[in-house]
Amino acid sequence: MMHQAEHSQDEAFDQERQVIDYLIAHPDFLARHPEVLSAIEVPHGIQGAVSLIEYQVRVLRRQLATERNRLVHLIARARQNEALAIRLHGLFLQLMTVEEPEHLCHLLRETLLREFHAEALAFKLFALAALESRPHDPLVNAFADFMDRRNALCGPLSPERALALFGDGGASIHSAAIVPIHADGQSGIIAIGSSDATRFSPEMGTDFLNRLGEIISQKLRSVRLGDCEPA
Repeated sequence: MMHQAEHSQDEAFDQERQVIDYLIAHPDFLARHPEVLSAIEVPHGIQGAVSLIEYQVRVLRRQLATERNRLVHLIARARQNEALAIRLHGLFLQLMTVEEPEHLCHLLRETLLREFHAEALAFKLFALAALESRPHDPLVNAFADFMDRRNALCGPLSPERALALFGDGGASIHSAAIVPIHADGQSGIIAIGSSDATRFSPEMGTDFLNRLGEIISQKLRSVRLGDCEPA
């Protein structure tokens, strides 16, 4: 057992010696490979003291680690968005051929719940004439600020609005994406709800949702959505 330990120490010493010899023979190695310097510790010669350069290196390492994590997150989000864009393109193509309200309702519900990993979907559409004749309607007032928007809105959802949007199933919905819909003679929203409070956040990009709202709004000029109950 002792012999094996001594053999391992000898191998480690030989490897260290090879590294030392290589660095001496190639003094510009760290200049050519700064990533190595960022991964190793170079202690200061005075016990308990830290040089300014060493402190700066530590700060730069932390910043580098943060930026790497941020880059990984951005790349992952970009890949997710690209995959979602490809799948939603298929939805847009199907919407072009839909002629029946029931088919339109089923297509939107099935696709949006699946693609956005959501648990609830709701459509709230009102005739513009009805909005003007019922200015104090509680249901209309609850979503008036959403309907006046031109861009989708993502974020947490209050229990009151969740229940108003999704009915009894709204008790378990904590975040949602709200997509405004504006068609000839109609105005309203499509809401995609999730039980995960972080699934839809204000920091999310809304380009896809805005595009979706525009496509659906255009489709409603030829096909009425009909009676789509919350899912």
